[in-house]
Amino acid sequence: MRVRLVVTFVLVALLSAVTATALAYRDARTAVLQRTQNTAVDDLRERVAAVAAGFDLPPDQRSLSRFAAEVSEGLGARIVVARHQDLTAVSDAYADTEGRITAELRAAVRAGDGTRFQRVEWRGEPYLVVGTPVTYADGDRRTSGLEVFAITDLAAERDDTEALLDSVREGIVPVVAVAALLALLAAGTVLRPVRKLGRATRELAAGDLGSRVAVRGHDELADLARTFNETAGALQSSDAELRAQEAKARRFVADVSHELRTPLAAMAMVATVLEEDADQLPPDAARAARTVGAETARLSRLVEDLMEISRFDAGAARLNASETDLADTVRASLALRGWTDRVTPDLPEGVRAVVDRRRVDVIVANLVGNALRHGAPPVTVDLAVVGAGGGGAPGAGEGGERVVLKVADRGPGLPPEARERVFDRFYKADEARTRTTATTATATVTATATATATGPAAPDGAPGPGAGLDGGQGSGLGMAIALENARLHGGTIEVEAQRPGGGAAFTLVLPLRRTDGEGEG
Repeated sequence: MRVRLVVTFVLVALLSAVTATALAYRDARTAVLQRTQNTAVDDLRERVAAVAAGFDLPPDQRSLSRFAAEVSEGLGARIVVARHQDLTAVSDAYADTEGRITAELRAAVRAGDGTRFQRVEWRGEPYLVVGTPVTYADGDRRTSGLEVFAITDLAAERDDTEALLDSVREGIVPVVAVAALLALLAAGTVLRPVRKLGRATRELAAGDLGSRVAVRGHDELADLARTFNETAGALQSSDAELRAQEAKARRFVADVSHELRTPLAAMAMVATVLEEDADQLPPDAARAARTVGAETARLSRLVEDLMEISRFDAGAARLNASETDLADTVRASLALRGWTDRVTPDLPEGVRAVVDRRRVDVIVANLVGNALRHGAPPVTVDLAVVGAGGGGAPGAGEGGERVVLKVADRGPGLPPEARERVFDRFYKADEARTRTTATTATATVTATATATATGPAAPDGAPGPGAGLDGGQGSGLGMAIALENARLHGGTIEVEAQRPGGGAAFTLVLPLRRTDGEGEG
C-alpha cells in the first residue's frame, strides 16, 4: 500500500507538471509567434506603402531590384522579393527564395485579398513569409501587378521557446522529488496505524483475543481503532462465556454418562436373565423381554459413545499405538462381527503402520457396518499404500506415503446434503426409515436383540458388534467417533462425492508411519 500511495502521488505530480509545462509552452510559443507575425505584417505594409509611392509602373529589372532593396532597408534582416509579371528581384542576390515562398502563398497574394503570411520550414529552419500586393491609390484599389514578399527567420523565436521549455522541463525533477517525499510522509502517517491495526487483527485471528491497538486522535483511523477494540472486547467476552458453557456441557455429559454406567450394568444383567428365560415366557412377555434387552444394549452403547466423545472433546483421548499389520487388523474386525462372508476384501499382505489397533477396529466397524446396513452388495474393502506421487492428500505421512482403506457399496448412495453432514453427531441419513422400523417392525427389533445378546464381545475393550454405528439401531455418534479416531492418528475420512454405478464410498486415509519395533504413538 505504501508503494501504491507513493506511486500515485508521483504520478499525479508528474501529470500536473507535464500538463502545466505543455500549456506554458503552447501559450509562450503562440505569444512569441503572434508578436513576430504582427510586427512583420505591419512593417511590410508600412515600408511598401512608403517606397511604392514614388515607384513607376511598369518597372524594368533595375528599377524592380532597386525597389526590393529600398523595401529591405527598412525591414532589417528580412529578405525582400519583388515580383511584377515575369520580373523578379531579390534584396539579397545570393539568397535562395524559391523553396521558401510557396505556390499557395503566391496564389493568395496574386488574388489581391490583402496581406497574407505563412510559416514554412526550409532546410530544417523555420521562416515566416509575408506577402502583399501593391494596389493603386485610386478609389477602386486595383492591383498593380506588383507583389512584395518578406522572409523573416524565426530561429531566434524558436530558440527562445525551446529555452523556456527546457527550463520548465528541468523543474519537473524537483517537483516529482518533493511529491515523492510528501507521499512518503503521508504514507507513514496514514499507514502506521493501519499496520498496527493489521498486526492486531492477525493476532486476533491467531487466537490472541486480548490483542488491542492504541487509539490516538479523533480522525477516521482513530474511530476504526476504537471499533476494533470494542469488537475484540466483545469477542473475548463471548469466547470466555462459550468456553465456560462448553466446559460445563462436557462435564455434564461425562458425569451423566458415568453415573448411568452402574444402573445400566445392572439393567443389562437383568435383561440378560430375562432373555435367557424368554422361551419359557408367554409370547407377549417374551417379546417384551427381548425388546427390553435390545433397548438396554442400545442405551449402553449410547452411554459408551457419549463417554468416548467426551474424551475427544476434552482432549483426553490418547493413542496406544504400535506397529500393526493392517490387513490382519481389518480381517479380525470383519471376522469378529461375522461379516467375512458378506464383504469382498482386497487386503494385500505386508502393509504395516504404527496405529492403535482398537481405534482402527472401531473405524472399520462403523464404515463396514454402515455399508452393510444402508447399502447393497457387493460391499468391498480395499487396502492400499499410496506413495509420494499421490499428491499430499490429508493424512500424508513423511515422504507423502499414506495408507488408504476404502469401503464401498452399490446401494442408493448418499444425497449431497447427507455427504455434508454424515459426520455430524446424532445425524442419521434415513431417520424416517428408522422411525418406521422402530414402530412397525417388532420382529426386526426382536431379531436384533437376539443377535446383540448372543454376539461375541470385542477384545481390549472394543465395542461389540455394530457398536456406534449410525442409522438403524445405532447411537448416531458412530461416524463422528470414527472421524475423531482417524484424526487422532493424523488422518481423515473422505466421502466420495459421486461414484460411477452408484453407491457410497468412504475412504480412511492414515499416514504410513513405521518403527523398528512396537512403541507408543
